[in-house]
Amino acid sequence: MMPMHNSEVAEQFRMMADLLSIKGANRFKIRAYRNAAQILSNLTDNLLDMVNNDEDLTKLDGIGKELAAKIEEMVKDGKISALEELKKEISPEVAEMLTISGLGPERVKTIYHELNVKNIAALKKAAEEKKIQKLSGLGEKTEKTILEAIKKREEKGEQKRILYSRAEEIVKPLVEYLKALEAIDQVTIAGSYRRRKSTIGDLDILVCGTDSEKIMKYFNDYEDVSQVLSSGETKSSVLLNDGIQVDLRLVKKENYGSALQYFTGSKEHSVKLRKTSKEQGLKINEYGIFDGDERSGGAEEKDMYEILGLPYIEPELRENRGELEIKQASDLPDLITLEDIKGDLQMHTDASDGNNTMVEMIEAAIEKGYQYIAITDHSKRVTIANGLDVKRVKKQIEKIDKMNEKYDDIKILKSMEVDILKDGSLDLPEDILSKLDIRICAIHYNTNLSREDQTKRMIKAIENPFCDIIAHPTGRIILDREPYAIDLDQVMVAAKENDCILEINAQPDRLDLSDQYIKKAVEMNVKLVISTDAHSTGGLENMKYGVYQARRGWCSANDVVNTLALSDLLSLINKEGSKS
Repeated sequence: MMPMHNSEVAEQFRMMADLLSIKGANRFKIRAYRNAAQILSNLTDNLLDMVNNDEDLTKLDGIGKELAAKIEEMVKDGKISALEELKKEISPEVAEMLTISGLGPERVKTIYHELNVKNIAALKKAAEEKKIQKLSGLGEKTEKTILEAIKKREEKGEQKRILYSRAEEIVKPLVEYLKALEAIDQVTIAGSYRRRKSTIGDLDILVCGTDSEKIMKYFNDYEDVSQVLSSGETKSSVLLNDGIQVDLRLVKKENYGSALQYFTGSKEHSVKLRKTSKEQGLKINEYGIFDGDERSGGAEEKDMYEILGLPYIEPELRENRGELEIKQASDLPDLITLEDIKGDLQMHTDASDGNNTMVEMIEAAIEKGYQYIAITDHSKRVTIANGLDVKRVKKQIEKIDKMNEKYDDIKILKSMEVDILKDGSLDLPEDILSKLDIRICAIHYNTNLSREDQTKRMIKAIENPFCDIIAHPTGRIILDREPYAIDLDQVMVAAKENDCILEINAQPDRLDLSDQYIKKAVEMNVKLVISTDAHSTGGLENMKYGVYQARRGWCSANDVVNTLALSDLLSLINKEGSKS
């Protein structure tokens, strides 16, 4: 059986939920599929192994017998028959319209049923003919947003890219497979994967070993390979079943460091490095660093920097954003690590749209060794997530107080993910907000406001004394939904002036803020927090992706508030002249 990745099963469940939503099916059924997709995305155990070992899938939180049967069917057959039947009724091209900014399931359903629009090309035509603005609940502004989003999509093209987390699923079994061959001594994934970019276009693998013919045949015979594009003595290129290209390069031990630097990139970083070497009368390439015809180094990657008088530069920083202008190692950031994280300040329970109870989330956090967590269920505006009204928030506060009496080894902070309303006000009254330890504020609705209005809305929220943290500041869903229009430079100035913390959301399809704006926040001394936004116990494992993103933004532990001890964190949040 070829490798089956959890994200593939989760994606099928998401499509099921999307098509059922467009069809107008029971909302509880739709929610069950969406929740299941979230659970499977965050699952650390491999579904293929679980099915092969006849494990009871219903033991997974939120997975009943019907969903378990569909998971097993997908793993064994590569498809879900109920989804295939649904596709005959509603084309997946209809669901693809959900990737267009300004469109959610209800709007797609309206456009599909009222105008018989079944794909993005037809959607564009309908918008150009001004048919969409005539539909109930849409309008001229939405129509304009749709056309702009389609234009951006066309300009970008349809290059195949996948999330870093998805690439990680592909890499792990492939590396294990390669390491099992005795002829291979060393395996390293290079390219954008090693630099931990949020999305990956293809995979570059470097190996060191003996018997080229045996290594190349072994690689080409990997069970997930659908096509061998080319194969020679030192390089083989293949396509995997999901369309991702993987290039394997066999390099000599004495060239391994230089090849690793060369194939890690980025292109811009490497061009600058070559220019630096040329200025010193040296030459640098994948085979080493040379003074004329004499090779000066290349067995170790650090050679490629040290010989040029440069400090070693971590892969995440190699984007030509000033890293090669730094001459002293002490002037480079001491990049944050996962071990620096002392708590998680955004997670959801089954009180709103989470899949686990508060107790389960707390105990999972204790297992991770956290000193503190914040329980941040949604406020009432987010009706689709069963947001809490004032009465339920009060009960939640009482419940957390009782939990703090029960658990001695962790502090549970009273918090909410409070919606920022259209006018910039917050979704809960001040008397309730004042009872919370930390307020996490976020935009979920009215994401199609103008850049000016959206910016004013966000800044008004930041200026509210009860706004401590802005969650997922741009609202992007990578490869799915563009950020909403907002002037982040103005937002960051307001955050600095109002001692407001900006979140790096660690969900692998969000990673919001972007690495460029994280770097800017660091330079401005705007405080950051890395939070998982976990909706299940498995979601707590996503913290690593937020740390990777922070490292790409030049973050040290000092830039991130949840590296602080609890007392220091609360002092920062509640210091005089700051919030509440």
